[in-house]
Amino acid sequence: MIALLQRVRSASVAIDGTTVAAIERGILALVAAERDDDEARARRLAERVGSYRLFSDTEGRMNLNVAQAGGAILAVPQFTLAADTRRGNRPGFSRALAGAPAEHLFNVFADALAQGAVPVALGRFGADMQVALVNDGPVTFWLQS
Repeated sequence: MIALLQRVRSASVAIDGTTVAAIERGILALVAAERDDDEARARRLAERVGSYRLFSDTEGRMNLNVAQAGGAILAVPQFTLAADTRRGNRPGFSRALAGAPAEHLFNVFADALAQGAVPVALGRFGADMQVALVNDGPVTFWLQS
C-alpha cells in the first residue's frame, strides 16, 4: 500500500459542496492499495503513518509523531497514487487494486488508524472529493508497506 503524507495546518474533504471530514493540525494521508496488498500491509501502513515523525520538536528537528504533536489524521482514498507513469503521457492503472477489494483494504487501514491515540477523519471511497489543505512546511513524504 501507498500513503502520501502531508503535514498540514488544516485539511478537509467536501463532496457535492458539503464538508464530510476536516481536521486542524495533523496529517493528510492520501492512500492507495496495489494488487499485491493485503490486510497485514494495510495495518502496517497505518502503524507507520501514526508513528512517522514529521513534526518538529523544541529544537526544530522532526522528532515528533502526530500524537506527540497533538494532531489528527485525515485519510483519503486515492487510487491514482498507484499509477504507472514510467512511459508515455497517460498513466496506467494496472498496478492499482480496484473496487471492493481496494475499499476493504482502505477500511482495514482506517480501522487500524482509529486504534491509535489521535482523532481520525476519513474521505469517502469512490466519491468525487474536493480536498482542501494548508500544507505546513511544506512537508510531504511517500510511504509504502
